[in-house]
Amino acid sequence: MSQETDMNSSALRAAKSQLRSLMKQRLANLSQESILSQSTKAFDALCKFKPYADAKRVAVYLSMPGGEIQTDAIVRHALSSGKQVFVPYLHKSGLQPSDGPTRLMDMVSLKGIEDYESLQRDKWGIPSVDAATVHERKRSVGELGGNRSEDISLDLILMPGVAFDVDPQTKAIRRLGHGKGFYDYFLHRYALAASPEEKTANGRPAVLLYALALKEQLLSPSSEESVPVGPHDQPIDGLFLGDGQIKESAKTGGTS
Repeated sequence: MSQETDMNSSALRAAKSQLRSLMKQRLANLSQESILSQSTKAFDALCKFKPYADAKRVAVYLSMPGGEIQTDAIVRHALSSGKQVFVPYLHKSGLQPSDGPTRLMDMVSLKGIEDYESLQRDKWGIPSVDAATVHERKRSVGELGGNRSEDISLDLILMPGVAFDVDPQTKAIRRLGHGKGFYDYFLHRYALAASPEEKTANGRPAVLLYALALKEQLLSPSSEESVPVGPHDQPIDGLFLGDGQIKESAKTGGTS
């Protein structure tokens, strides 16, 4: 049984790796003009989305210069609208490799437009939070530097991804991440930290999980391609696409 599980796990990793490589090649051919145009359409759709308009606390990824929907306009709009904006912060977990991931992602708050504009870009070109400023920020879950502070619940998380599709049976939107597991483990920890009143009828945290995707990142049902998923891969609630569409997962009976 264990050997079969290992084989299945190995096959899943290989399938995910193969699709990531394929998508990397496909996205590399996109012009910057197309990416910016699609980013504007996704942003416009988000602004008309009532759960975003009503959200007080929004977490959003900070985008790479290319290959994905750009989030600069979203961050600026959310901050100027008076929302509390949280962005990813990667740090060492203090765990041994045998005990869990050695690096974790937490969502930490921005203090405003000036703070956002002061973020320095990392080697991937992604604006990144300076570790020296983390103690000044609110965070959504977890311990940073061993100092506990009050957990902040989120209303909406806007996630990146490499590829997406719709499960033909359940009609749930499936997401393929970049392979580091940062979001999967963050969501697992977020669920553990959520209080009973912050959960839906099926026990899942009430936070909405939406992703942003270029239209080329949504796999066509007519193609032979699909997003491989395992037991720890969580479906998302919906997807903002670069053509202005909003696709949403079918609701199950357990959601409220």
